[in-house]
Amino acid sequence: MRQRPPSAAVLVLHGGYETGMAPPPPGIMNLPALRMLPFLRVVSRAVAGDVPVLVRRVRYTHRGWNGTRQDPLHDTVRALDRLRSEAGDIPVVLLGHSMGARAALHAAGHPLVGAVVGLAPWCPPGDPVTQLAGRDVVLLHSTRDRVTSPLASQSFTVRARRADARTCLVTIPGSDHAMLRRASAWHHLTRTLVPGLLGLAPVPDRVDAAFGLPPGAPASDGTVSLAEVDTRGERGRDAGARADEDPGRRTGGGTRGCGAGRGGRR
Repeated sequence: MRQRPPSAAVLVLHGGYETGMAPPPPGIMNLPALRMLPFLRVVSRAVAGDVPVLVRRVRYTHRGWNGTRQDPLHDTVRALDRLRSEAGDIPVVLLGHSMGARAALHAAGHPLVGAVVGLAPWCPPGDPVTQLAGRDVVLLHSTRDRVTSPLASQSFTVRARRADARTCLVTIPGSDHAMLRRASAWHHLTRTLVPGLLGLAPVPDRVDAAFGLPPGAPASDGTVSLAEVDTRGERGRDAGARADEDPGRRTGGGTRGCGAGRGGRR
């Protein structure tokens, strides 16, 4: 039986380092790629249906962002170009963690890309946003992240909204940059968001409401907590963590910029 052509695709981008010209190590030695395997699995199950949806990983030539070289960005654009030559003009959601989220946000101007889901994204203040016009952008960030900044993610969603993107920041109290603490919450939200952004299922109401905000809306209006979008009864668990829901109310050392710690993992 001839296989039906794909109707859409999801490209998954793992994290990396601020600098690093070596290629990512193979197999289980590549810890950032290993961390994205559960997301690959839950997304593959979530988009399974009668019409195929491709779920692929972007392969990096270098393990670091490497300043103005922006190596993962070029890897992502090449992956999108290959996908377009194979499958035509199908809608794509980019799903990236940390450095991978930065690459996804930069590559979102590609004609195939309709949405980006950024997990603990690396969003330096000067990064461009005009390429996100007309796209849906959902960023998920732990309020206790010590590697990348939830405040920077909040600022990025505001700037992108002013550039005509539809944006939302979802805060996850009590987690971490590696998404190991409260891992099930990260997986569940991603499993919910990706099909919604592809039009295969509803987008959570609070995210959809944030998408409808006017360009000049304040940052707080476009920021929602895990308890407001998680449908699995997480509210009770989050009730004691209200002080963590606002990225501006972090404890334990203040907010570090996304670019701090040269050579560190992203």
